[in-house]
Amino acid sequence: MNEPTAPDDLRAWLARIPKTELHLHLEGAIPLDAMWELIQKYGGDPTVPSHEALVERFNFRDFPHFLQMWIWKNRFLREYEDFEYLSTAFAKDLVRQNIRYAEVFFSPVRFVDVGLQTPRLFESIRNGLSSAPDVEVALIGDLVRDYGPDRAMATLKEFEEVKQHGVIGIGIGGSEHKFPPELFTAVYREAREMGFRTTAHAGEAAGPPSVWGAIRELEAERIGHGARSIEDESLVDYLADHQIPLELCPLSNIKTAVFGLIENHPDRRLYDRGVLLTINTDDPMMFGNSLGDDYAALVEVHGFTRDEVKTLILNGVQASWLPSDRKERFVEEFTAEFE
Repeated sequence: MNEPTAPDDLRAWLARIPKTELHLHLEGAIPLDAMWELIQKYGGDPTVPSHEALVERFNFRDFPHFLQMWIWKNRFLREYEDFEYLSTAFAKDLVRQNIRYAEVFFSPVRFVDVGLQTPRLFESIRNGLSSAPDVEVALIGDLVRDYGPDRAMATLKEFEEVKQHGVIGIGIGGSEHKFPPELFTAVYREAREMGFRTTAHAGEAAGPPSVWGAIRELEAERIGHGARSIEDESLVDYLADHQIPLELCPLSNIKTAVFGLIENHPDRRLYDRGVLLTINTDDPMMFGNSLGDDYAALVEVHGFTRDEVKTLILNGVQASWLPSDRKERFVEEFTAEFE
């Protein structure tokens, strides 16, 4: 039988099968229990007197409110040992979900401003990730567009110095609606010359012009989110024709009110148009989702079949920045385990 027969059966199957994830922010993916412990370490916060209140804190009015809460939770990440601690908890959570490979964003600029150094931050993160050998994690340095192109260029040079910690690419998150891709053309050109792979957040808080800018100006290999590409028919055709991967994050887009309801999310329409989609959680601590939850929403709401879910997972392997031989090995392993 190809289709799950019941919701419990579906979710058990999704939890069991191997998965990949390409759009995941380390600071937004700290397991909630670990985040609570970090808050307590620094004396707590009267606005979150309980674990339940912490969950409630991560309900967002809109995308700007989400960014405010992102900055709030960073207040409790103050020492290098905090990053090793959260990375250990994060890696073990990936193993729990049977996520075998992940490419994960980290934004050091927000912590350098409070006295921490980029090399030691990445060293601490890698030490934590190494505690879970059953998952392989590559890192993507997030330039954070809110700091402007000059700061992004300086941050890029710091990323070149930490490649030994598994930093393989760069991306640009933050306030997409305020800082268009065109500001960072020179930064991306320099990144390619340094040998970094490239992605860019676009088509989330801003519409199709942001995606076009990421493609034409930044020459990004992948598009982070990209869901609002659906608003431009010619863009959807271009993405499909050139097989530019989208790092789609369906439940994230609902939580940040990019789309009001999961029923309105364009994942099915983009898939049916031939766009190369990968499915990701983005910031699961802050959104309360797992990767299995995102896939379950696609099945239960938009009618994706088990075979289509397998295709989406293998898309994640193919769209990754792994060497070709490693991709082939993962495809063989995953296909065998699917059966």
